[in-house]
Amino acid sequence: MDSKTLEQHLLSYLGAEIDFPFGDEVQVFKVKGKMFALIAERDGRQSANLKVNPVDGEVLVSQFTGIKPGYHMNKRHWITVDLNDDVEDSMILDLSERSYQLVVSKMKKSDREALQNLK
Repeated sequence: MDSKTLEQHLLSYLGAEIDFPFGDEVQVFKVKGKMFALIAERDGRQSANLKVNPVDGEVLVSQFTGIKPGYHMNKRHWITVDLNDDVEDSMILDLSERSYQLVVSKMKKSDREALQNLK
């Protein structure tokens, strides 16, 4: 999957915004100020950091060479997905959706309701 396709997908979520707090090379995707994804290039390879349930993260890391514990993140709650490895595009999109939903589910009720009003 190319990073532009993933970027467009991430920005399609309700309330999603892009930010560049670490410079132009690192795209951080947030909803209501909370990060749910990050796209960066490291060692010439595009990757995405996505939030996961800790148990799911362990399973994914054990099953795919293209999924590692989150680079520069809490390795229990984040994974890094190599966008050009053995992870299917459909799975990357599904993992990004889960990441977004996980972050939204932890928000205050008023913030979740505000997101619903954006529809």
